[in-house]
Amino acid sequence: MFLPSVLAASNLVKVQPGLIFWTLITFVIVAIVLKMKAWGPILSLVEEREKQIASSIESAKRERAEAEKLLADQKTAIAEARREAAEMMRRNTQEMEKFREELMAKSRKEAEELKLSARREIDEQKAKAIAEVRSMAVDLSMEIAGKLIGERMDDSKQRALAEQFVQGLPLNGTSASGAVRRTA
Repeated sequence: MFLPSVLAASNLVKVQPGLIFWTLITFVIVAIVLKMKAWGPILSLVEEREKQIASSIESAKRERAEAEKLLADQKTAIAEARREAAEMMRRNTQEMEKFREELMAKSRKEAEELKLSARREIDEQKAKAIAEVRSMAVDLSMEIAGKLIGERMDDSKQRALAEQFVQGLPLNGTSASGAVRRTA
């Protein structure tokens, strides 16, 4: 209600051909001036901005491709590092097993050498003991023979007789008949 009364009272809604003509002329002049002075710089700014956006997109695409390549390279490097680590672990395990086997072989060899050395020592001590027992048996048999005969033979005869007797004794402590000899 208020609007129709305001519009009826104003001259703005009336058609005036002179005003339309001058409005069109002013519009064309402003459009030409804007095209010459403002539209060119505005379009060049828009084109420049468009180029920047396009170059940014291309740069982002290149960087993404490079990042994907680096990621693939890193994955390959990680896989290679894992493979090398596994290979090193396998080699270390083999070396440790080889070292253990060498150490065991060395220990066995040393134990065998100690065993042989102990056998030699036992055999030497056994030979010494047998020689000592023979010597004692010679001395003992000389005394016994001297007492049995009642006369004393000279020392060289007694010794020769005793040694002959002892040489006839077996080494393992048994007589020729298989009975064990005992000394009193």
